[in-house]
Amino acid sequence: MTRWRRRHGHLGTEADRATFRTLHTASLMTSALREGLTLTSATDSVKHLRSLVAAPAVALTDTEALLAWDGGAVQHEQHAAQLARDGVADGSTTVRDHREFRCGNPACDIRHAVVSPLTVEDRVVGTLQIYTGHTSAVLVRATDELAQWVSGQLELGQLDASRSRLMEAEVRALRAQISPHFVYNSLTAIASFVRTDPDRARELLLDFADFTRYSFRRLGDYTTLAEELQSIERYLVLEQARFGDRLGVTLRVAPEVLPVTIPVLSLQPLVENAVRHGLAPRPDGGTVQILARDLDREAVITIEDDGVGGDPERIRRVLAGDASLDSVGLFNVDERLRSTFGDDYGLVVETAPGAGTKVTVRVPKYAHGVRP
Repeated sequence: MTRWRRRHGHLGTEADRATFRTLHTASLMTSALREGLTLTSATDSVKHLRSLVAAPAVALTDTEALLAWDGGAVQHEQHAAQLARDGVADGSTTVRDHREFRCGNPACDIRHAVVSPLTVEDRVVGTLQIYTGHTSAVLVRATDELAQWVSGQLELGQLDASRSRLMEAEVRALRAQISPHFVYNSLTAIASFVRTDPDRARELLLDFADFTRYSFRRLGDYTTLAEELQSIERYLVLEQARFGDRLGVTLRVAPEVLPVTIPVLSLQPLVENAVRHGLAPRPDGGTVQILARDLDREAVITIEDDGVGGDPERIRRVLAGDASLDSVGLFNVDERLRSTFGDDYGLVVETAPGAGTKVTVRVPKYAHGVRP
């Protein structure tokens, strides 16, 4: 067994420690700035920005008003708004002389303000202002670099928000795809049992209610594999009530993967495709098989049917985003998996005419920031 022992004494060079302090300070601002340029995020960030440049005072503004100030020389807070408007108009880092923002105090130590615009997608959203007694090319360059870093964090936050909105829109599209024919056929199948088998009709009605509640729920972007599979089971019970012996189901799931988090409605559309497009066209139906395996740090889920199969080239075009093809579900699931876990985790589809279809979904057991 390897033993690790804490070593005393040497903690690195002064340069190493300075680098660590800088990175640590930057990390303290990241989460706030990812929320956008607001009063709260500016207030949480401005003191850390001042520590990075060791300036007498630092201000963060939007395009017209002061959001947060840290340091002394508070008599210059009143000038931040005008300097912001000038900075937005300039569009680049500039140095303002004390004569441009007089405070009336002859003993004031602030002689310069370095103003750098903050941009998101090439649009100026605010400014970073460094107030100092002495300026230099190094300070101007540092302010410009720091403003670019802040802009990058703001842009990443906006990208995350845009991605979340896109995922919400895609889920809404999937919900809208729940076939009216499925609803009608399910209710018709339930009605057919009302007189002949009331108990089964009651159970099917409860399954239908639970299925629709899950499909249209508004609680977050993610769910567990266990919850998604429960909804799939209810869907398949309803379809078996309609298809009877024409629809066979095999479900095998390793208990270890049940808590794994996945995007909501990322497996259900694949099972619906297997039934509607793979098995329903066959006069004698077929079987849909769902397997979920534990594979070290990943869970691997396969949805396979022995139905009519499909054209591999058409599937390739669907996954490439060809809008002319009517298969929103497959494309949306693939996009949401990639957006959540990375491009290594898209769908793998194996199919051929008359040979059925197999869809493989591979997801990490744990992904930072992904939880129900």
